[in-house]
Amino acid sequence: MTIVPRPNTLLTPTDLHPEMELVMRVMPMPEDTNGNGDIFGGWIMAKIDLGACVLPARVAKGRVATVAVNEFVFRSAMSVGDLLSIYARIEKIGNTSITVHVEAWAERNPSAPFLVKVTEAKVTYVAIDSEGRPRPIPKG
Repeated sequence: MTIVPRPNTLLTPTDLHPEMELVMRVMPMPEDTNGNGDIFGGWIMAKIDLGACVLPARVAKGRVATVAVNEFVFRSAMSVGDLLSIYARIEKIGNTSITVHVEAWAERNPSAPFLVKVTEAKVTYVAIDSEGRPRPIPKG
């Protein structure tokens, strides 16, 4: 999916999906490229994991750990010079786990910016105590 804004405006995924929250923004560097010159998929996966854990950590009021990557789909390649923005929303809260829907978008062409969805994922985190064991998520 590509979003092309009106002149002098840059729409964001939250304009289309207000329930999504910007959780991270980062620009890849040349050392983040793979053999084809595109941004390495593992780099994008790591940034998604870092960004997506922000919301579960707030809800759990403490430490969380990634317990499952339920879905991970690459939609478009990313290049040096693109600005990666990661948006997330909580999909489900269990007794000890929280599942998050994540979308990663590349902002391209600074002189006439537009957005391209790079990746979307569904990641589950578990709340953990100081010894790394699952703990209940506080209610309310």
